[in-house]
Amino acid sequence: MDIDLNYTEHGSGEALVLLHGNGEDSTYFEHQIPFFAQSYRVLAVDTRGHGTSPRGAAPFTLEQFALDLEAFLDSHDIERAHLLGFSDGGNIALLFALDHPQRVRSLVLCGANLFPEGLAPDVREEDARAFQEAERAGDGRTCELLRLMMDEPHIDPADLERLRMPALVVAGTHDMILEEHTRLIAASIPGAQLRILEGSHFVAAENPGAFNETVARFLADATN
Repeated sequence: MDIDLNYTEHGSGEALVLLHGNGEDSTYFEHQIPFFAQSYRVLAVDTRGHGTSPRGAAPFTLEQFALDLEAFLDSHDIERAHLLGFSDGGNIALLFALDHPQRVRSLVLCGANLFPEGLAPDVREEDARAFQEAERAGDGRTCELLRLMMDEPHIDPADLERLRMPALVVAGTHDMILEEHTRLIAASIPGAQLRILEGSHFVAAENPGAFNETVARFLADATN
């Protein structure tokens, strides 16, 4: 990998890697890190070009971010990990799990999507307007971030049949991901659990008590 990803590490036990969403950084999980560090080795990572992780010269794509995750795990001698991904972080976790299922102990997907059409139409329209404005202003960074949401990912629901690790799919009651799309993800992963919690797309930050308890129960079952 051409860069080193910034991360924080807390706790001990089985590795739990936290992957934030588009345009954010690992501090999104401020309510999750201390909670889960009581039981797990929690590593909260800044994705390439996010937070204090360098942009580097590699492509700015979800596929590259999944490759970065592989290199990150290798560099920390983590053979298998629980992955908790929010939004684009969930998409990265899915791409990684499809390529390296043997390295994923369990999978928690919060507000993930398989393709851009999984986002609500008004969100996609707003992203397109924002992209045009950023392009006119010469704001390359914003264009890169928006392009991720507008053009990626491209995951065939049928491919999720190959995932055999325990999986939990979470979304908010007022999520920007269409509920039918979230249900499609859960239905496509064999044995996956589905939980719709009160809140928006940012349910882990808005409703951390319910979110943390839901994920903690799932992880406890997954490790038994």
